Amino acid sequence: MYLALEGGGGFRAGEAIGIEIDKHISADFRTIKIRQKVRRGKLEHFLKTDAGRRDVDLCSALAEMLKAYVGGRTSGFLFQNKNGNFLSQTNLLRRGLHPALKKLGQPKAGLHSLRRFRLTWLRKNRIPADLERFWMGHENETVGDDYSKLKDDVTFRLEQAEKVGLGFEIPKTTDVVRTVRKNEVAVETENAA
Repeated sequence: MYLALEGGGGFRAGEAIGIEIDKHISADFRTIKIRQKVRRGKLEHFLKTDAGRRDVDLCSALAEMLKAYVGGRTSGFLFQNKNGNFLSQTNLLRRGLHPALKKLGQPKAGLHSLRRFRLTWLRKNRIPADLERFWMGHENETVGDDYSKLKDDVTFRLEQAEKVGLGFEIPKTTDVVRTVRKNEVAVETENAA
């Protein structure tokens, strides 16, 4: 789920690790609020830049996958270990991305490659430049970017997120794996996208 969210949302690695279910995910799972990050094993309530504070909209297929992944949880970190703490970026890289790339016969890459993929996909699909910068957490480049109100038009943003999609396919049936706390009952779930 982490890799799909990274590739479909374009987050910086620490931003995605810092997402909390009750604070940062909209009720319909279509919008993720980026307000904090994890860096060097610590939660930071500030971002790399002021532009990093943003709302990233997801297409419905990714939102449904995210909803299945969250399951009945209503709080805590989206990606957490058995103790309820956020996951390690190193573990996500070594146990998640690197084995996935090897299985696909692709060269080894870092988590930032997923962010670069998302930016490239947005450009291939001609998303308005100011909306692209907003979703990616980049600073405005022109006065026109400052004047534009596209980032405030949630309906338009969601339409654009749906139109551009992911740039990759979610397998028809994927196992949704999440850490189960000691006092929870483990439930096997499948996600049909």
